Amino acid sequence: MAKRILVTGGAGFIGSHLCARLLSDGHEVICLDNFFTGTKKNVARLAESPNFELARHDIVSPYQAEVDQIYNLACPASPIHYQFNPIKTIKCSTVGMVHMLGLAKRCHARILQASTSEVYGNPIVHPQTEDYWGNVNPIGIRSCYDEGKRVAETLCMDYMRQCAVDVRIIRIFNTYGPHMQADDGRVVSNFIVQALKNEEITIYGDGSQTRSFQYISDLVEGMVRMMENADFHGPLNLGNPVEFTIRDLAEKIIAMTGSRSGLSFHPLPADDPVQRRPDITLARSKLGWEPIVSLDEGLLPTIAYFRKLLFG
Repeated sequence: MAKRILVTGGAGFIGSHLCARLLSDGHEVICLDNFFTGTKKNVARLAESPNFELARHDIVSPYQAEVDQIYNLACPASPIHYQFNPIKTIKCSTVGMVHMLGLAKRCHARILQASTSEVYGNPIVHPQTEDYWGNVNPIGIRSCYDEGKRVAETLCMDYMRQCAVDVRIIRIFNTYGPHMQADDGRVVSNFIVQALKNEEITIYGDGSQTRSFQYISDLVEGMVRMMENADFHGPLNLGNPVEFTIRDLAEKIIAMTGSRSGLSFHPLPADDPVQRRPDITLARSKLGWEPIVSLDEGLLPTIAYFRKLLFG
């Protein structure tokens, strides 16, 4: 059955792919974005659909609409962007979350909160399961994002318990693909852009820290399945459990781009996690979901996207 769906942060990297998927499934989509990190060009092709509506709005201010579902993705997600205005970042995850939960309450809409693996901080449990409470510095430079997302999860659960709002919480692990920004400071985009320009690949630390990388189509599939799940509220990890060192990723991208880049090592930023890998047992059992796109398969279209973005 077709639904009217609000996607906040819908012009961003993840949001634009989600909007496209929802439109292809036959839904009406309201894409809400303040264009701090999202761009109109990410959703330009979607504007041709009569079922798509684009609105410039910041969820720190109230928003009114009649909707059946809400995907709340609004929040800068890369360190460069969320540290640019940390007060604004934490207001998005707190004040903005209250506004979206209030809208869901009024409309009797189901709301999915896009939380993050950053709620686990620099984990001392590996891989990370949903019942792990995390190891987060509450006063560090990353805490505007980490703690903001943790408070957002708290708000979701309290609105569910006190007001019977139908919530879903996912925790997104490192995701990559087309529509990423070239200057967002994330490791995949950084390495691809530097490799394509034959610049030194910037590695923080000695490169032995690990991450797991999920292609965007896998994430979107998991998000839709979680939203449509009748009785499981989460939180739920969505990520690829295959683990790579940062140095492995750099060398792979250099090889795939045919780059002449070398490696340049720099001090590790404060509170940067040493290990990050999801346990997706719950996603397998509750949603029948697991990622199907390998890192090599996902990097090919991502590199092609950045090659076109940089060189036309």
